[in-house]
Amino acid sequence: MTGPNAAARRRVGRTTLELPVLGLGTAPLGELWAPIEEGDARATLEAAWEAGVRYYDTAPWYGLGLAEHRTGGFLRTRPRDAFAITTKVGRTLHRPPDPARHDRGLWTGGLNFAVRFDYGYDGIMASYEQALQRLSLDTVDALVIHDLDAGYHPDPDDLAGHRRDLRDGGMRALAELKESGQIRAVGMGINSDDAFESAAPDMALDFLVVAMPYTLLDQGSLHGGMASCQERGMSVVVGSPFASGILATGSGAQGRYGYAEAPEPVRERVRGLERVAQAHGVALQAAALQFPLAHPAVAAIIPGAVHAREAAANAASLEVAIPAAFWSDLAAEGLIDADAPVPPGD
Repeated sequence: MTGPNAAARRRVGRTTLELPVLGLGTAPLGELWAPIEEGDARATLEAAWEAGVRYYDTAPWYGLGLAEHRTGGFLRTRPRDAFAITTKVGRTLHRPPDPARHDRGLWTGGLNFAVRFDYGYDGIMASYEQALQRLSLDTVDALVIHDLDAGYHPDPDDLAGHRRDLRDGGMRALAELKESGQIRAVGMGINSDDAFESAAPDMALDFLVVAMPYTLLDQGSLHGGMASCQERGMSVVVGSPFASGILATGSGAQGRYGYAEAPEPVRERVRGLERVAQAHGVALQAAALQFPLAHPAVAAIIPGAVHAREAAANAASLEVAIPAAFWSDLAAEGLIDADAPVPPGD
């Protein structure tokens, strides 16, 4: 028995949208860690397509528009009914007051635009319209409310104001876009366990994009956010199945966790996963990608890729047969939650 087929589709919540189980996350194409030549970015997108990837997730935040430009520039050359694409709302991009001195924040490269957060009716509509133009596409399949959490809005009053804007206007804009058929689903991005636990229970959401709280490395949300989504009929798209890197690179010095240098306790846990994987002849990368897809709430995973070889390897990892004993050994050693659903195994 092999793993799930990359082309297999799962329904998103109670909507008509079905997503391929394997997508491509495009944050790396926004030049998060290092500049990427235009030809290399194109090669990564082409490699993903050749490997069968038909779901692409992007955002205005990724490279301050660059990831949308690159992703859309590639996809506009493909039949629109052959792929699914999701992007995000809550930020609009603008010319900075002083372009020569503008700080792009965490983006090593990217484009030279300033961000304005706006979760109100007009802000959501403007974010949507801007995204369509950057993508060079006239439709997207779903929109995701992006980064409405304390990590990006540390001032409690500021966060409360943005949440109020979303509740009083932004959700109406998203509902209008969905009801008119311009989009087929509404999602929300989640970056932490706390946000997962309290993910807008009063909002009409079809799915959550979960960046860190449910991976092979951490199932702390299993009985909280993941269970809540299942009970509410909401889907989950796992946005960082490699835990932002360390499950792909391994426990060495370059390992990243939570988009920063991995602390020693995390490295130690990864070493435990590596030890069991080695004993069973299993590639940790394959296990990391297949694990979250075993949960019934998960519709898709969207690992990123910097190089073409990584995009191809991600697709190939889904086809790898993993023995059932590997999963049972992880549970027996406390390296995964004993209640976590696991793939059926070979």
